Formats: sequence, C-alpha cells, structure tokens
Amino acid sequence: MATPTPYSEAWQASARWLSAASVAGAAVLLFAFHIRPLGYVPLVLGVALAYVVDRVLSRDLFLIATGQGIISVIPLEADLSDAGIVRFSVALSLAVLVPWALSRYLFRDMTITFPLRTGQPWGRARWAYIGLVVVVGYLVLPFYFLQSGAYRNWPEIEGAQEIGRLFVGVNAVGIWDELFFICIAFALFRKHFPLWAANILQATIFVSFLWELGYRAWGPVLTIPFALVQGLLFSRTKSLTFVLVVHLLFDAVVFAVLVHAHHPELFDVFITAPEPKIR
Repeated sequence: MATPTPYSEAWQASARWLSAASVAGAAVLLFAFHIRPLGYVPLVLGVALAYVVDRVLSRDLFLIATGQGIISVIPLEADLSDAGIVRFSVALSLAVLVPWALSRYLFRDMTITFPLRTGQPWGRARWAYIGLVVVVGYLVLPFYFLQSGAYRNWPEIEGAQEIGRLFVGVNAVGIWDELFFICIAFALFRKHFPLWAANILQATIFVSFLWELGYRAWGPVLTIPFALVQGLLFSRTKSLTFVLVVHLLFDAVVFAVLVHAHHPELFDVFITAPEPKIR
C-alpha cells in the first residue's frame, strides 16, 4: 500500500472541513434565504464528501443533516394556530428524536446526550452570568424588537389564551434550540473539530433557524453572539440545565417584549422601548 503523501493528507483534511461547512452552510440557504430544493444540494454533497475521506464524520454529518431536513419540511414562521402548534411539535420533536435514535441504536454511539444533572454546584460566576443575561435582555431586546419592527414577525395576540400559547411556544422552542443545536449539532461537530470551529458551525445553523423564525432585521447582531456563547457555556459546564436556564430567562424577556409590543399597556416596564413604535 502506498504511503500517503502530504498532499493527500492535506486534501483529506480540507475535504473534512469543506464537508462540515457544506452541511452547516446549507442552513443558510434552507432557513435564512428559504431556497428550496437547492438548499438540499450542499447538505447532500457535504455528507457524500465526508464519506469519501472519513466514514465516522460522514455518519455524524448525516445525523445533523437529517435533523435539518426534518425541520425544513414545515414553515418556521411563528404560528399560534392549532395546526401551527401541531406542525411545530411534530417536526421539531422528530428533528431531535430521529438523530438521537439513529446515533444510539443504529450507530451505537453515545455522543448525543442530554446532561440535565451533572452533580456540579453552580458557583458565583454562573449565578452572576444568569443575572447579567436578564439585565442585558431587559435593556437590549425591547429596543431590538420595537425599533426594527421584528415583533411583527410574530402573529397578533389577542386575549389570555393566545398570550398563553405564545408563552408556551416561546419556551418550547427555546428548549428545543438547546436540544438540537447544542446537544446534537454542536456535540457532533465538536467530536471532529476544534471548539472554535464546532461552535461556528453550530451557530451557523442556529442563527439561520432563528432568522426564519422571526429574528430578522439586525437580529443576527444578537443571535450570533448568543449562539456562540451558548456553545462555549455547554463546552465548559457540560450542563444542559445551565444553558437551558440561560436560554429560558432570555426567552422570558422575549415573551414579555412581544406581548408589550402588541399590547403596550401590558409589561410596560421597559425603559429602552422606543415610544413612537408602540403608541
């Protein structure tokens, strides 16, 4: 057998990076620009290219691609109707359960886990960060949603029932975000690439999804750092519980701002909310 040349090794390394970037980049076409079916091309090509140089990488990219493919079968714009809630519940659940089941029972791999209890106490730094998240969300999110008009990407809410549906929907999607983008996509990318690269790859998919969901205008200025920080937090704490708490506190502010945007008399506590936009 011929000894691999430096060129062939360099090509294999480049192919691995390109395949992962192709799978993650497909999310930009599928979700951010909503270019379908063309967006599936880099998804398939990325998995196929990895198969040539690294079968394990190809398998893991296939799991991520499967989740993306399942998500892409439904429109991701916020929808509080009965049909919309059912669509989201089924598609997002399958996008987590199918990759997890394939990994665990078909590939016999334990990379995808959901570590709710780590046995490690939360120190002062974690509690301080949680407080910082609430303060930053309180100051930044009202200005973003109301100044940009991004709140209009969510449906009008009338009455207690729709407000309740919005609360459940915002929190359910927030939980799902961490299950798929962090526990599945980030964990699988991290298995093959350095931390910084895995984090950028998962954030590419994460932010693209959030764009179609409604975080548009200059939303990526907020969602890109948020996605990257969530990846770093999970890498350091190994705690799904901690990143969920951070995300859900942030989403609690999102919920209050969305309600306030449609009904200014409710949650009228935001000092950075631009008055002309909501009156």
